[in-house]
Amino acid sequence: MAEGETLGPGEPGRLGAPSNWSMSAKFQAILKRLKAHKNPVNIAGMARFGIATDKAFGIKHPDLKQIAREYRRDHALAQELWSSGYHEARLLAVDIDDPKQVTEAQAEAWVKDIVSWDICDGFTGNLIDKTPFAYKKAVQWAHRDEEFVRRAGFALMAWLPVHDKKAPDGKFDPFFPLILRYATDERNFVKKAVNWALRQLGKRSLALNRRAIKTARQIAKLDSKAARWIAKDALKELEGDSVQTRLREKAKKGK
Repeated sequence: MAEGETLGPGEPGRLGAPSNWSMSAKFQAILKRLKAHKNPVNIAGMARFGIATDKAFGIKHPDLKQIAREYRRDHALAQELWSSGYHEARLLAVDIDDPKQVTEAQAEAWVKDIVSWDICDGFTGNLIDKTPFAYKKAVQWAHRDEEFVRRAGFALMAWLPVHDKKAPDGKFDPFFPLILRYATDERNFVKKAVNWALRQLGKRSLALNRRAIKTARQIAKLDSKAARWIAKDALKELEGDSVQTRLREKAKKGK
């Protein structure tokens, strides 16, 4: 297919789309923009950071954010973008979609498609964390064995303490046993997400900080290279002066 050319209905490259699926004008316009700005140098850089690049254009995130601002809360367009299978199109899809229209069935279908950590983190932190089933999916996906599905579960555990500001601390209680249980998963993208979740939970409040430190110390005793790294890295931040001072000040203001 020539550079700048758009796919016609049913052509290769549209993952999971039916043969009679036609593109909207908005989708065609976005795809044309992405192809026009394809950057092989950026693609090579993405690969070095562990991002799948077989269907990537190498468009930088700030440029994608600019495009997303032009098409906010467009559920139908998000479906087209995701179905295309293109890396940047999927990043746009999770920014553009309307969380109020996202169903559990869609969430399950999309999470199975994920093959890159940046899409996983955008999917969870820009879309799924704003749905009413976010906490349930965090638990369910953490138990799943697929690498990026499990990462999605722990990414939600990292995003929710930051984004759900009105939630009581107790709402995060189910996450700690899962962090302990799966801290021995040696896969890179899983162990980093487990660590991320533990640190974000421990930076929300003094009570959660104590819980996170206790969990990290339990993890440190596990016979696992991944677990030892998770614990050491998390404790360094959670016990550090910066976090402790901020949480004490936050607790005083709360009183």
